[in-house]
Amino acid sequence: MCSMAKAFATEKCWDLTDVCLQLHGGYGYIHETEIERHLRDQRVNRILEGTSEVMRLIISRNILKA
Repeated sequence: MCSMAKAFATEKCWDLTDVCLQLHGGYGYIHETEIERHLRDQRVNRILEGTSEVMRLIISRNILKA
């Protein structure tokens, strides 16, 4: 369940940050904007404590066991 929650939350946060970046265009990459900070943080969240791919492997193994 934890792997499912982490994978879901991480991917949805990345998707939302990406949409915000698209809306703001090049200004989203400027260091003074909150979007730039969120983009960096979300990128790190996709890697730390197990990548999204590893979370998907854990989820699929548990589904196949059941």
